[in-house]
Amino acid sequence: MARIEQAPKSWKRFIWPVIGALAIVISFWLLARELRGISRAELWAGIGALQAWHWGLIALCTIGCYFTLALYDQIALNHLEKRLNFVFVALCSLTTYALAHNIGASAFTGAVIRYRAYSSKGLSGAEVGILVTFCSFTFSLGVMILLGVAFLFSPGLEDRFAEALSPVLVRWLAFGLLVLIGLYLLGSALGLRPLRIRSFTVSYPRLPVALQQITVAPVELLFAAGILYFALPDAGNPGYLVVMGVFVVAFALALLSHAPGGLGVFELAVLTALPEFEPEEVLAALIVFRLFYFILPLILSLIVVAIFEHGQLRDRRG
Repeated sequence: MARIEQAPKSWKRFIWPVIGALAIVISFWLLARELRGISRAELWAGIGALQAWHWGLIALCTIGCYFTLALYDQIALNHLEKRLNFVFVALCSLTTYALAHNIGASAFTGAVIRYRAYSSKGLSGAEVGILVTFCSFTFSLGVMILLGVAFLFSPGLEDRFAEALSPVLVRWLAFGLLVLIGLYLLGSALGLRPLRIRSFTVSYPRLPVALQQITVAPVELLFAAGILYFALPDAGNPGYLVVMGVFVVAFALALLSHAPGGLGVFELAVLTALPEFEPEEVLAALIVFRLFYFILPLILSLIVVAIFEHGQLRDRRG
């Protein structure tokens, strides 16, 4: 079992919202400097320049993202040895991640939505708590794997963030992340006792489940990076591997900022790390990314919630 427990501290109720608000304010101030003099006409021209096959691939990548996120839940259910209809799991996952991506506070939002859905299928509160933590841990594994691979095998990627990160330090961190993944698999294979680090406890799942985690975990981010890649112009494009690396670093920084949807932080990091393009071109791609990764799934998730709650109300009346 992969579980992370942390002792509650009252000050954390306030510190993370404050950090998130500061991250948004600072990021928007930096973005305003970065985008000074931007042309709206060129911005919309960048979106209009996308061809039909671009939009098709962007849509396929979006579907791939949310299908893979559903597999996160499925792997967690495998770990709990629970069998549920995959369509139900996929719809629950879509709703959870679409709302969490847009609202923020993903741990709390995800727990509330999953408890509402999975408790209707017989899972206890403790089991839902394990499932939520397991999915978060699986996502973290994906970020760690891709950060390690991107910085070790994408030449020059660290130079794109040289102003904020030391290239030498980044390579050592990348190597360290992959070593941690290896140790996690080793712990699962050996069935080691839970690892305790201060107030954190990490327990190991069965090896087949851990292998499912590290296989599926990076795929969602690869699809998400594909949305951004296909939304960027073909001319001057540095290639998928570089765009993927930039995307994962920007996404990680956005998560660390605790800003809802990484608003401002994500855009600033991508704009800074892709100097090959005009700011209007990058911003146009980011608008397309947010439309497909955030807005459209949110609309679908609200429809799913309305249908689910209507069904629950009808069953109670029946």
